[in-house]
Amino acid sequence: MPAFPEINAIAYEGPDSRNPLAFRYYNADEVVEGRTMRDHLRFSVVYWHTFRNPLSDPFGVGTAVRPWDDGTESVENAQNRVRAAFEFIEKLGAPYYAFHDRDVAPEGATLSESNQNLDAVAKVLKEEQDRSGIKLLWGTANLFSNRRYMHGAATSCNAEVYAYAAAQVKKALEVTHELGGEGYTFWGGREGYQCLWNTNLERELDHLGRFLHMAVDYAKEIGFTGQFYIEPKPKEPTKHQYDSDAAACLNFLRQYDLLDHFKLNLETNHATLAGHTMHHELEVAGSAGALGSIDANTGDVMLGWDTDQFPTDIYLTTQCMHSILKYGGLAPGGVNFDAKVRRESFEPVDLFYAHIGGMDAFARGLKIAAAMRADGRLQGIVDERYASWSDGLGADIEAGKHGLASLEKLMLERGEATPNASGRQERIENLINEYL
Repeated sequence: MPAFPEINAIAYEGPDSRNPLAFRYYNADEVVEGRTMRDHLRFSVVYWHTFRNPLSDPFGVGTAVRPWDDGTESVENAQNRVRAAFEFIEKLGAPYYAFHDRDVAPEGATLSESNQNLDAVAKVLKEEQDRSGIKLLWGTANLFSNRRYMHGAATSCNAEVYAYAAAQVKKALEVTHELGGEGYTFWGGREGYQCLWNTNLERELDHLGRFLHMAVDYAKEIGFTGQFYIEPKPKEPTKHQYDSDAAACLNFLRQYDLLDHFKLNLETNHATLAGHTMHHELEVAGSAGALGSIDANTGDVMLGWDTDQFPTDIYLTTQCMHSILKYGGLAPGGVNFDAKVRRESFEPVDLFYAHIGGMDAFARGLKIAAAMRADGRLQGIVDERYASWSDGLGADIEAGKHGLASLEKLMLERGEATPNASGRQERIENLINEYL
């Protein structure tokens, strides 16, 4: 029985279309900068928000109407949910999906029972992947929802909880590998602290570093060659999370000799919670060679928490795609819609409206960013601003031909340094608006 019987495959109809169940800008086969939109954007649907979120909030029960879900935590219901999920993803035309282990399969009374449940559902996931051609972008383990993780998982003060988390990651990594997952993500939902007075921060970070090394070692053991990601987020649910932003994650990865094994999975709403823009986080990761994948969403500027709304701001998606193109693309990562419909958008069709809008917004961002790069005016302004580093003194400094003493000698002779490059911020902002 189809889960979405009244909805056909979503087609590209062009900018003049008034059909809310059609793409106006996302044309999967259109070539931009030598690659199709499909290959640039690598869209992924998340299992947790799209198929497991009841649309509840702290002040009210869930509102979501999901006819295919009987509301139980049975394995049979979880298997039926997989078929509904793949029908949605297939009709949407997204090539990928992503999941947490506890999203797709119910947790059992014991670790062994949880593993058996996951195997039973993974069998149906594999059947649906083979049938539809949809692939797994990345998998992960939910190390934050269960009561046992109240003090964290890989940073828990309890060694037995740490061991349980390790066993859960082992299984999630095996299933991700069996399903052909192209990556595996760590999101430290509770890897942080609420109170420093009761926290041994150094010990917790050491334990987290060891935990990630164990995952790297086990991946090699089972032949998993997918990309590992770590996802920055500063707070919520903990007061402070160790993976607080891109710079903190990079510092951690360097400190624990993990940078060769991990890239960053960046999210817009997490960036803003950290006091940054997504543009900033993308540039920090990209300049370090660690830009891996993105969770595509946005927050509400009036609200100070992780609202996980679908991205529809063309300025934002243009910034994202300009940085992504600049640093060579996302593969094997992708544009993963870690976003949820609003509590008031409770009907199944709203899932389509939300994803279509996000996909169109990123398609527009891609085309605008490519036009900016082809035009060259923005890059010309940047090159002009840094012209003093292209030859002469600047080139010699970058080549390591100077030290403090030689630079002092030079400036004593010259007497003063005169800034000779305007930032051109207003001109640039006007220029960006031309493309939009």
